[in-house]
This record gives sequence, structure tokens and C-alpha cells, in this order.
Amino acid sequence: MTSARTGSQTAPKPNPYYPIGQLQCETDTGIETVPLREEVAFGSWQSAIPERYWDMDTGELSRRIRSARETLGEDVVILGHHYQREDIIQFADDRGDSFALAQFAAERPESKYIVFCGVHFMAEAADILSADHQAVILPNIEAGCSMADMAAAPDVYTAWRELEDLFGSTEDIIPVTYMNSAASLKAFCGEHGGVVCTSSNATKVLEWAFERGKRVFFFPDQHLGRNTGHKMDIPLDEMVLWDWRQPAGNLGGRTPEELERSRIILWQGHCSVHQRFSVTQIEAARERYPDVKVVVHPECRFDVVQAADANGSTSYIAKYVADAPAGAVIAVGTEINLVSRLAKEHPDKTIFGLDPVVCPCSTMYRVHPAYLAWVMESLLDGQVVNRIDVPAEQKVHAKVALERMLALR
Repeated sequence: MTSARTGSQTAPKPNPYYPIGQLQCETDTGIETVPLREEVAFGSWQSAIPERYWDMDTGELSRRIRSARETLGEDVVILGHHYQREDIIQFADDRGDSFALAQFAAERPESKYIVFCGVHFMAEAADILSADHQAVILPNIEAGCSMADMAAAPDVYTAWRELEDLFGSTEDIIPVTYMNSAASLKAFCGEHGGVVCTSSNATKVLEWAFERGKRVFFFPDQHLGRNTGHKMDIPLDEMVLWDWRQPAGNLGGRTPEELERSRIILWQGHCSVHQRFSVTQIEAARERYPDVKVVVHPECRFDVVQAADANGSTSYIAKYVADAPAGAVIAVGTEINLVSRLAKEHPDKTIFGLDPVVCPCSTMYRVHPAYLAWVMESLLDGQVVNRIDVPAEQKVHAKVALERMLALR
């Protein structure tokens, strides 16, 4: 499909149920980069990339990217999320989690082009926060997010109307959307007195929300919401799960009494990567290494977070590993590219992933260096490929929600 706003390809509409294609592993060759043509999932990625890039190896692609960025100079800034592969992250002017990169994007007005090596919702956030003269580019337009797809705007709007009908008003309900959501939902939060959060600042954001309302409507990640609520001493029975697959008018499968008692209404969404981690894996790690420390991401299930020694955002995990003493053994429950990078950066420690199956985030993995070379070389030719352009009416309210988040330092 082609976007009327940008002239570039856009991703197909998300499946109304679990987007099964995105839950499958994108590679059966590990995390080392192979030529684009050899990627087993290339057929489901953005096909518009010129065929001349399909067979280039990492050496040639790296030379092309490096040459293009040297020519472009300060006109371009490259941002890389922690989950990107090494052949992408080496070019990042800044790397971090979604919160850090959103801040960085807002603080680089001198760059005409922001090339965001992450997924679609992150590039949208950068476009919302960037200046009008800047263009945000996503190397592979098919790099979406299965979690974000689980919260379609019409379903969230329907749930909000049902809550309004039940309570008579939504003035006491503060909507909080995780960064892993579409710009339309960030705009919804901005328009309705709500805010955006990341895994780095979820506690601060919920504290902010409870100062302004009786309950929080939290989407799309149920696990981050539940784990954060528990950290704030909110009982589990006061955090109810809204099943968006239920027919409209069914209160997400909850009873009026459950919703009346609730303090946090959790959307039934999750991360396909972090859903893989289990208590059984933690037990196996402890059996193998009696002195092991286990650190996981709060997108993991509640029982996994409770069984771990520590939990936090990707930036928190990176710092946890860096601060550990030499000789430490650390099992990490997050995306494999970050775990692999941490192991290489800290050879004096034993760092390994909890999940024995090497399966990267399927959509982050789609940012192959061939796509980065393509968009960078297109800039040399005066063409902006894969520009992310959030509609103006969404930008206004979404920026309000994002700026509320950024103000909570």
C-alpha cells in the first residue's frame, strides 16, 4: 500500500486478533546479519527496497552507510534502540530505550533528518517531538510492534465509552498509554487528561495520574501496568484485566463490581518477546549457577518479575550489568541483541539470556543494514524515503501527553 501523505509504503492494517506473523521468529540463523535476500522473513518485509541492496554483505553495507553519513554530516542523526542488531547500533549517535531516545530526538533541532532505527511507534514519537523543519525516517516501514497492534484505536475508544456509561463520567479516570502504542492513542491520552509512560518512568507516571484521578486506564501492556501497580502496593484484585476481544458492551469481560473496585484497568496486551520468559527458566538458571542474579524487564509476566532479583527498563538492565562486580553471573530476561551486546561489553562477567531459544524481537530485527544504507543513500540523492508523518490533528494532543511525560524527571 502507499501512504497519501508520504508516498512510501505503509504496513497493512493489523490483524484484529493476535498478529501471529509478528509473534513468529523472524530468523533461523541467529542474530548475525546475512544478506537481505537470505533472510527467511524478507518476503514479509518492505519489498520496495531496490534489488541492488539485496545481496550486499555487511562489509559493503557498512562502507556505504559510513560514507553517506560522513557526507551528510550534522544534517542527519541516527538513533538506535537497545534491541537493534550490532550492524545497526554501531552507527547510532545515541542508543537507549524509548524514553531516552524520545528525549534525544526532542533535543536535536540542528539535524534536518532523524533516522530512527527502532519501530514505528518510536519514530512517530520522534516526529511528534521534533521541529517542523525535521524529517523522521524509519529505515524499514514494516518495523511495527505486536504489542502496539493489540491496542487498536477503535477498541480503546469503545472501551472508554463503556467506562463512561458505567461510571457516568470519565473525569476520575486517567488514561495512560505505554510508549509502545500508536500516535492516535497518545493523542487520545493528551486530549483526555492523560499521559504517556515508558518502562523507565512508569512509577512516576502512575503517581502523577493518581494525584489527578481515582483510577488509571492503562494500555496496551498489562504486565508493565500490573508490575508497576504492585510496586506501588496496589493489591492485585484492584487491577482488573480488560479483554478487548469481548463483544462491545460487555465491559471487557469484567463485572460492574470488579470495575467499581478497580484502581488500575489493564488492557489485555503483551510483548511477544518478554512473554517467552518463565519461572521455569529462572529456576534452571539458579540450578546451573547457584550465585546467579536474575534481572528482567517489567514487560515480563508478574510471576517472572517476582521470581527475579531485579527488574527494570532496558537502560536499567544495562546499568545493572555494568555495576555488577567482576566475576558476577547474571541471567537477563530481555531481547537477545541487548543481552549479547552486554556479554561482549563485559567479558569479566558471565552474562546470558534466560530463554535458551535465540529469537530477537521480530520487528526490531527488520531494520536490516540494507534498509539503513538505502535511506541514507537516498538522502544523498535528495530523496526522503520512509518518512514518518503523524497527522497534524494527532500531533497536537499527542505532544501534550508526551511532554507531560518528559516533564516527570
